[in-house]
Formats: sequence, structure tokens, C-alpha cells
Amino acid sequence: MVAAGGMSMPQRPPAECWLTDMDGVLVSEEAPVPGAAEFLEALVRHERPFLVLTNNSIFTPRDLSARLRRTGIDVPEERIWTSALATADFLAAQQPGGSAFPIGEAGLTTALHEVGYTLTDVEPDFVVLGETRTYSFEAITQAIRLVAQGARFIATNPDTTGPSPEGPLPATGAVAALITRATGIDPYFVGKPNPMMFRSALNRIGAHSETTVMVGDRMETDIVAGIEAGLDTVLVLSGSTSRSEVGAFPYRPARIVNSVADLIDEVATG
Repeated sequence: MVAAGGMSMPQRPPAECWLTDMDGVLVSEEAPVPGAAEFLEALVRHERPFLVLTNNSIFTPRDLSARLRRTGIDVPEERIWTSALATADFLAAQQPGGSAFPIGEAGLTTALHEVGYTLTDVEPDFVVLGETRTYSFEAITQAIRLVAQGARFIATNPDTTGPSPEGPLPATGAVAALITRATGIDPYFVGKPNPMMFRSALNRIGAHSETTVMVGDRMETDIVAGIEAGLDTVLVLSGSTSRSEVGAFPYRPARIVNSVADLIDEVATG
């Protein structure tokens, strides 16, 4: 196999399982990417295990499934893996039955409850920062004090901005930087580009890295995390990264395609 950029890549076994990003791969600006519905239908028809991954920690998988359905894309909630779920999975493994002070919305608090965590502002084991549309100065102040007092600092994802019709919004990474400047303590980010999010996704569907493909639109998150997790990687040009930008990165995806529509035949053949 020859990778993007002309480098020779070792031959991998046929693809059995698929991980795919959501925004920029399946949907763009609340509209389906052409071919996305057919790509997902092919995964189901040929019984390929798959998960849709997103760093969005605001919504539960049920919420995101409904959002996708409104665009004409059918993804069952059990096929969606968010940074909030990956964070809860990580915390449950680190300290089963622990406690956390969360800053976030239903996607995060529901995930923490489902792994048996207690949510509290009194001596929590962890401060867990996620995405929210209404960051509270009081909650951030409380988080700073708790981290300073010894609570371990976790964040769902490092994204510094998020999109909105009016322009960029401050996101988890930006608020995490505020807390870090106030405490001198960096968070541990669980979501992309941490390959841990991919490994937890693989465990969820019983997949092996050598036979799993990661499809993403961002070199600095999807592709680098896929490479570090040992996955086959495909960059689609339907989202954030353009072909001309790929050369600026010190790593390469295995392949570059225009969109997931170009992968439908591969799903069928394995």
C-alpha cells in the first residue's frame, strides 16, 4: 500500500470494523455529507461493527442519534461514542465508585451517573470539565478551588473553540486553560486526540486495532489518534482538513478520499 504523500505502508488485513468521526465526515453544517447515509447502510448490511465518535460531550448518544436522524442519517444510540462516555469509562477504571464535580451538560452528567459516580461539590475525587453552552463563573471558581485542594483535574476534550452561526465559541480546552492558569495544574484530556478514546471504543465493539479503520476529517485529532492507536486511517476531504494542508503535518493518513461515499465499495468487500 502507498500512503498519502507516497510513503510505502505495510499491508494490513482486510477491514472488519469501522470507527468514524461525526462532524465533517457524516454531517456538515447540520446537513448530511453526500454518501454518508449509504455508507452507514453498507456497514449495517454487511454486518460490520462500527461506532460514530465525537468529542461533543454536551449531548447523550440518544440526543445525537435524534440529531442525525433529522438530517436523514440513521445511527442507533448504541453506535455513538462520545468524549463524555470515554471519560466516564476512564474514571470508572481508575477509581470505581468515585465522586466528581462536573462542569457540563446532560451528556457528561448522565455518563458519570451510569458508571456509578456520585456528583458532588464536597471533596470530590475529580473535577471533570466538559462542554457547555453556559459556562458559569461560580462553577469555574468552585472547580479552581477544588483542584487547588487536591481534586484531580480531568477534561473531556482539548478543543479550544466550537462552531456557532455567529462564530466560534469558547470550548473545553479554553476553559481548561483558565483553570490551569489559576491553579498551575494541567488537566488530563481523555477525548481525541488521546488514543485512549479509540481504545475504549474498540473494547466496546470487541474490535482489534489491526482490522479497524478510522475515518476522520481532522489531521490533528482523528488521524493522529488513529495512528497512535494502531488503526488504519482514512482522511476525508469533506470537513476541516484540505489536501494542501496534509503536508504540514509530520504524519500521514494511510489514504485520502473525497468523502465516505468513496468507501462504500470497501465496506462491501472487506
